[in-house]
Amino acid sequence: MGFFVDYLYAMEMYFSFIVPVYNRPNEIEELLESMKAMDYAKPYEIVIIEDGSLDTSEHVVKEYKDKLSINYYQKPNTGPGDSRNYGMRKAKGDFFIILDSDVILPKNYLSKVDDFLSEKFVHCFGGPDDAHKNFTNLQKAISYSMTSYLTTGGIRGRKNTLGKFQPRSFNMGLSKEAFQASEGFGNIHPGEDPDLTIRLWKLGYNTALIPDAKVFHKRRISWKKFYVQVNKFGLVRPILNQWHPETAKITYWFPTLFLLYIVFSLLSVVFGLWYFIAFLGFYFLLIFLGATLTFRSFSIGIQSILAVLIQFYGYGKGFLKSYYYIHLLKKVPEKQFKTLFFSK
Repeated sequence: MGFFVDYLYAMEMYFSFIVPVYNRPNEIEELLESMKAMDYAKPYEIVIIEDGSLDTSEHVVKEYKDKLSINYYQKPNTGPGDSRNYGMRKAKGDFFIILDSDVILPKNYLSKVDDFLSEKFVHCFGGPDDAHKNFTNLQKAISYSMTSYLTTGGIRGRKNTLGKFQPRSFNMGLSKEAFQASEGFGNIHPGEDPDLTIRLWKLGYNTALIPDAKVFHKRRISWKKFYVQVNKFGLVRPILNQWHPETAKITYWFPTLFLLYIVFSLLSVVFGLWYFIAFLGFYFLLIFLGATLTFRSFSIGIQSILAVLIQFYGYGKGFLKSYYYIHLLKKVPEKQFKTLFFSK
């Protein structure tokens, strides 16, 4: 029966894009412009959920109403996870594609998704992200630090390992069946996407990476906002490990161990031991060369080193703090870290 259902999905899929937005009308305009340029010939819909914004996207949506099939909803602020659930309940599609408002789609995005699912259907997928040529140098440096295999870019799962890839909600696909079975995203943020993925695994659904379904993802536009984001990522992971202990991995400790290694290297210099800090210098040289060659810019290479330091420091500090309170002191996550949870 499952094979028959999967076959029907593959033959008759109608896609619904689900896009929550919060005070970012300019980003929605860029996203819709990229959708208008897509080469996908079959019908699809776009569901935009205004999550309690004061600076709404309503005027932008009106400009594209005659060019794209858009349904626009406004609701009180309950967080991105609940807003995605709201959008999926309103959507007409057999398959939902969840995007952040700060992404831009290549023209072949939906064609690549459709081709993959038609050949090898899966109820949940994720796609990679990259920096667009028009992004700022800072955005490109942050993108490199978040996606490079020299940092933490490979932690979510191996490319060809079906069922073990953890999609992220800036570029994530979910069948209507899987949404209904799982009831969608929880009220934690960030971390709602890996939580959903793990619950889908427990329900028997596989996940996969579609390597060609790439989006251009702006991420954060300042160092301060980037730090806040990665610090929250660190805070969330021990909570997810408590909820789903079978998924805990040593790799989630890497940023924290990296921070400890920096401290150890600096102390070693005091005692005349230069080997450890030399290895650290070699690592940052690799980051610099990798980013410089990728973007053909020395400036981005230098900024990428700073981005990696902020990423590891923010995540590592958040992870250690959360681990202390959640796993050692046995605090209740919703009470200890109230800002990570939205009330529905």
